[in-house]
Order: sequence, then structure tokens, then C-alpha cells
Amino acid sequence: MMSHQKNNPVTFVLVARIPPEGIADFRAYEDAVVPLLPEFNGCLERRLRSPDGTVEMHIVSFASEADFQNYRNDPRRTAHARLLEKSSATLELLPMASV
Repeated sequence: MMSHQKNNPVTFVLVARIPPEGIADFRAYEDAVVPLLPEFNGCLERRLRSPDGTVEMHIVSFASEADFQNYRNDPRRTAHARLLEKSSATLELLPMASV
């Protein structure tokens, strides 16, 4: 039996709470970083947004924890962190498992 320790897929739910004045900056950040996901074996499986735009939920999966960490540390992603900070969004990242 093969070990899948190294290539264990990981799934996260991201909950972002965005003040109304930060929505444009948050969306600019997302527009810059979401397209990077496939390069890191990542997939935005579902993206939900409240009608007023102040809450977003993303279901994101990666082929492995290492892929997720490589995405998080990518300089192109971190270069846009100022937009996320400027948005004043609060983020909650929850590791999840399929049941």
C-alpha cells in the first residue's frame, strides 16, 4: 500500500469579513492572488459572497500542505498584501476534511 503522507490533499474554508470601505481593496487583492492558485496545485472550489459584499467564504483545496505553503509564501502573493491590509478585512482560515 502506498503512503500518501506527502501528497495528502488539504482543504480550507476562508471566511473574510470586510468593512464596506475595504471591499474594493479586498477584491483587487483577490483578483491578483486567486489566479496564482493553479500554479501551486490549488483550486478555488467555491466562492460565496454576501449580498452587501462584506462577507466572503472561499473553499480552497491544494494537492498537499507543501503546495499550500508555497502559495502562501509566493512573492507575487505577498507583494499584494498591502491591498489586503488596506481593506481591513479580518480573515479566518479553517482546515477542513471531507466527510
